Amino acid sequence: MTAVTTRCAQGSPCWVSLMARDLGAAQEFYGPLLGWEFTAGPVRLGRYLRATLGGVPVAGLGLLPPGLGFPVSWTTYFAADSTDELAQRVRACGGTVAVGPLQADEAGRVAIVSDLSGAVFGLWEGQEHAGWQAVGVPGAPAWTELLTPEVGAAAAFYGSVFGHQVARVGPQAPARCEADALLRVDGRPVAGIRGAAGLRGGPPRWRVQFAVADVAAAAGAAVELGGRVLAGPQESPYGWLARLSDPEGGHFTVVQSGA
Repeated sequence: MTAVTTRCAQGSPCWVSLMARDLGAAQEFYGPLLGWEFTAGPVRLGRYLRATLGGVPVAGLGLLPPGLGFPVSWTTYFAADSTDELAQRVRACGGTVAVGPLQADEAGRVAIVSDLSGAVFGLWEGQEHAGWQAVGVPGAPAWTELLTPEVGAAAAFYGSVFGHQVARVGPQAPARCEADALLRVDGRPVAGIRGAAGLRGGPPRWRVQFAVADVAAAAGAAVELGGRVLAGPQESPYGWLARLSDPEGGHFTVVQSGA
């Protein structure tokens, strides 16, 4: 297993969390699909579960507040040296701070924010809980990317908020089905930004990818568990992938891992 034993550098994706209407149904879907087990997480913001893979945390499941009409969705969280400071930068750069910053028990400090186009993401200042502890292996997060109509504005926004380089890849990238820009931390790409062609009518959003050993098998299992296949399986520059939906409409992507 590819273990993450140190705290992620500021601006790096460090956690993903699903906000669901039915936590039991979410466990019954994602548990067998990705090989997860579940433990209790912080309760300050409502009932919350941590998904574990081989005993280490890789993702979270939270409960949507009833009656507000929010969609079931996955949220990407970025590591913050100071959640309060980064939340102020989000505001200064034209984004919105929707929740927090708040203390999540002893686990850490969190804020839910959105960028200029309304794409929602989280800021996480890890304390007892630094973030995911495995990446890129079957069942763990593999990649996350922003779908947005304004790649240039998004690149400037995230570069300013996190204080890291966001590099445009070049005009040939869309033809190769690659990201249009890459957020880099210490020279290493950690997340992608993809232009409006990938939105397929949906709102701007961060899209989460999970590694699986066999994309076709995972897509078939998702259907058997009550989910849907939205696209694929198909080959991409990153390997075979498929876009899926869980039974409550939460979208995510699975990508084949060589691990």
